[in-house]
Amino acid sequence: MSSIDPARLSAYIASRICHDLVSPISSVTNALDLMEEPGDHEMKAQAEDLLHDGAEKAAARIQFLRYAFGSIGLNAGAADIHEARKITEAFVKSHKPSVEWDIQADHLSFSHVRLMMNLVMMAVESLPRGGVVSVRIRSEAGGLTITLTAKGDRARVKNEVAAAVDGTEPDEGWRAETIQPLFTRMICDGLEGELTAKASDNQVIFMVTGLRAEG
Repeated sequence: MSSIDPARLSAYIASRICHDLVSPISSVTNALDLMEEPGDHEMKAQAEDLLHDGAEKAAARIQFLRYAFGSIGLNAGAADIHEARKITEAFVKSHKPSVEWDIQADHLSFSHVRLMMNLVMMAVESLPRGGVVSVRIRSEAGGLTITLTAKGDRARVKNEVAAAVDGTEPDEGWRAETIQPLFTRMICDGLEGELTAKASDNQVIFMVTGLRAEG
């Protein structure tokens, strides 16, 4: 697998987090500017709606990213599956798709959930026009299996994502825009799993098999 300098990895991850927060925080800023302007009641109401929407999306993304990229995902022991689902649902809601669940596993570690969340990010980005992200988790004889199926109009796997899944550095090198799939692959490798990505008409499937048990 292609390696990356730790300093670059941390810088690119930080840039990726900032990128995910720019849109909702900009909405909050714009709403505050509108509320300070003289105007009619309808404009003020629109500004308040924009403010609440931006703040809600920013809060959802921050909570999710703290888990997917931050130290929460490094905690030892079993994760709270209900809480992880709630955090993930709020994150997906802040984008275009919706999410469905099919979890049949008695135990998920924080690392398993961290990997699942990063797979969700990849699935969401594969649906430029929205759609449905289905999360399926199974405990099997060969280890834990996590399958993310993204269905929607023009669902696709970008070339740089496919390269990262294969552990191959893109021709133009790693960037903030391409680092998240590599980070997902790194988590997967740390859990001794195998990551694959397959695309067909309006559908993308990200699958991780053979994950070792933890916690």
